[in-house]
Amino acid sequence: MRKPLQVAPFIVVLLLSYNGLFAQSKIKTDTVRNVDILENQVLHEVVVSASRRSESILKAPVTIETFNSRDIRLSAAPSFFDALENVKGVQMLTPSMGFKIINTRGFANTTNVRFTQLVDGIDNQAPHIGAPIGNAMGPNDLDIEKVEIIPGTASALYGLNAINGLANFITKNPFTTTGITIQQKTGITHVNDPQSPAKLFSETSLRIAEKISSRLAYKVNFTYTKGYDWIANDRTDLNATANSGVGIGGGINNPANDPVNGYGNESSNRRRITLGGRQYQVSRTGYDEKDMTDYDIKNVKADIGLHYKLSDKTLLSYTYRIAGINNVYQRANRFALKDYMLQQHAVELKSEIFQARGFVTTENTGKSYNLRSAAENQDRKFKNDNQWYADYTSAFNNAIGQSGTTAAQALARARIAADQGRLQPGTPAFQNSLNELAGINNWDQGAALRVKDNLAHAEAQADISKAIGNQFREKTGLDLLAGLDYVVYFIHPDGNYFINPAEGKTFDTFTYGKTGAFVQARKNVLKNRVSVTATLRVDKNDYFEAKLNPRFTAVITPYKNQSIRISYQSGSRFPSIFEAFSNVNSGGVRRVGGLKVMSDGVFENAYLRSSVDQFQAAVTNDFNNGISTADAIRRQKQLLIKNYYTYLKPEHITSMEIGYKGLFLDRTLKIDADFYYNKYNNFIAQVEMNVPNTILPDSIPTALNDRNRQSRYRLYTNSRSVVYNLGGSLGMNYLFLERYTIGGNLAYAKLSRTENNDGFEDGFNTPEWISNVSLAGEHVIKSLSFLVMYKYQNSYYWQSFLVNGQVKSYGNIDAQLSYDLMKTKLRIKLGATNLLNNYYYSYLGGPSVGGMYYTTLTYQL
Repeated sequence: MRKPLQVAPFIVVLLLSYNGLFAQSKIKTDTVRNVDILENQVLHEVVVSASRRSESILKAPVTIETFNSRDIRLSAAPSFFDALENVKGVQMLTPSMGFKIINTRGFANTTNVRFTQLVDGIDNQAPHIGAPIGNAMGPNDLDIEKVEIIPGTASALYGLNAINGLANFITKNPFTTTGITIQQKTGITHVNDPQSPAKLFSETSLRIAEKISSRLAYKVNFTYTKGYDWIANDRTDLNATANSGVGIGGGINNPANDPVNGYGNESSNRRRITLGGRQYQVSRTGYDEKDMTDYDIKNVKADIGLHYKLSDKTLLSYTYRIAGINNVYQRANRFALKDYMLQQHAVELKSEIFQARGFVTTENTGKSYNLRSAAENQDRKFKNDNQWYADYTSAFNNAIGQSGTTAAQALARARIAADQGRLQPGTPAFQNSLNELAGINNWDQGAALRVKDNLAHAEAQADISKAIGNQFREKTGLDLLAGLDYVVYFIHPDGNYFINPAEGKTFDTFTYGKTGAFVQARKNVLKNRVSVTATLRVDKNDYFEAKLNPRFTAVITPYKNQSIRISYQSGSRFPSIFEAFSNVNSGGVRRVGGLKVMSDGVFENAYLRSSVDQFQAAVTNDFNNGISTADAIRRQKQLLIKNYYTYLKPEHITSMEIGYKGLFLDRTLKIDADFYYNKYNNFIAQVEMNVPNTILPDSIPTALNDRNRQSRYRLYTNSRSVVYNLGGSLGMNYLFLERYTIGGNLAYAKLSRTENNDGFEDGFNTPEWISNVSLAGEHVIKSLSFLVMYKYQNSYYWQSFLVNGQVKSYGNIDAQLSYDLMKTKLRIKLGATNLLNNYYYSYLGGPSVGGMYYTTLTYQL
């Protein structure tokens, strides 16, 4: 792999990003040349997400980034969602070509329950996950108007667990943007991929919008995506030191080899066995991820919207969205999503004074399955664990008795012998067995993911000042806004993933809900040069006490085109339904929700798995050095650590932020900067524990040295650490020669420190530096436009239950050329992401991502 280019921070400071960090420049049409010229006059772009009301982006009280229609048009990414990676302060993870995750300001993971995604203000999460599956049920490129991103906590206004940030995808209005538009993207991926021949990528999109009358309009959108997913095949041995005490290193010669993307050879699939008077860790052979899924992407999404004007200022709308998903998805394990379906019905009533909306989201995981469970049960399909290890031991003893055979050779021969009759990838027998396992809804015996859950949400918001009348505002100078919402999950137990915790009601549907309300007051003081806002939100969850989340902001406007913003706010995150109610037995490890109704009694009797692993390794080492097992247990029992975690509490953040926006050089130079400092309490994540099958103190160490005398759990709980992180970002954008933009942005994020450093805190999982540099031109030669962008992020530490380690730094070049034909009715774009095709990992455990080379044809009838 070629070493990525290095970008010094001071260069990024001098160069500016083309994207809409600030107000979009006004566009004037020159009828003689029939081209658009970017004037020096700057429109004060209007945003709605920062305060839940329309306001100039220059006066938004918190940092907010926008990605508008011009940015989308010039982007070199294959979709608007992919292009969000280049927005200032945004980090993107790629678990799949068809499933990407955006995050801001640290603590990223592949199921980002701390970042909220909205479509026209409506949450589009998958209910059982508590987070969206990329843009699977979001708008397509033809219907997106712009994106507003708040890179920081937005809980005071939105609740919705938006403690890391929020993105609002705003779609086009069918009253003002009408007609039929067709788009075809065709590309090629896996170029020079040693794991796959080159593959075709195709995406077909359609938008139809018509204004039937002055009061009635509709729109229909459809997208079908087909391709071959990026392949996850990291062979790094996660258990490399398991047999170092007997002189065996990591890798393929390690009898306990555990490749990152190999499944069925994890810790629960390993045993410690005595061979030739020495103890070895030995794992089942397992299978590669690429053996367990076909990597085909076939995703479909569509939406229908009906809009009716009850009056000139009152709109009633109904939207139906549906998505069918077939690609790879990742939580703690990786999953093959097959025939996964999401649907959403939403109704909204909106006027100048009042707006209300309600929506229902339904989820059906279809024929999806867990890749790890499929692999380990595929191994057990031909031979159970006890028989396999007995055959392994017998074959080793036979081999080691032969003259000249080394222990390493005997271990290799033992595996070959024990694997006789093992199902081989690519054979009909293997595929038939895999299909059978994918249909068994018990991860101890099969791999099926069978979840059918629903989410219902209702909210209302009122502009109190307008409702009272203009006299109130003129007399008091106050703008008052208030809102309330109710969210409820309907959980349908499947007996494996979820169960009803109520006694005798294991398979009965149950609910999990939250009620919230906020009030916000804003006032301009000091001759309108300072705008102060106070917001107070309260949320009450079914299982927790009410939580108050205040927000205080001030926007200072010393000059017409400059503003300084200061904010203090807090946010809370209640556990998702999986964190609260999961009940999964996978490979002998029971994954249980952290509410007391789910895990009562486990926390009190458990020992930390990390300490149990250290204890067992020390006992094994003593045994291999001639000490009896009983004496070794007595020597090493002090390594065992009793669990000190307990039942779930809400997660909480306190955040302080200061920012600046300014326009210079006749408003052609735009600068946006921010700095933040966050404090997190009660981080929610998982911890693994072992519970001995005895409560007798003298017997506990012996039980914890024997896998058959203990139970293993993975529980959701809260960190005891108080975590602090800080960071900032800088973006600049310079317009020259009326149609060229040169720019860049730089984001910094750092885990500052922790208190009570118990080693549990959720992985920060964020590069310290992320930067983008770009040069763009619009209509530079007639209708020819272009963009070249370079993105760089430095190496960072990734921490998850699948794998921990260092993610390598990488830098990519994206580029596009586009041309308008037929008086702008037809647009042709030639684009490439990762132009130099340097394969990289956005995080550990995920796929290797290469270049995509594509064309996009967009035709408007």
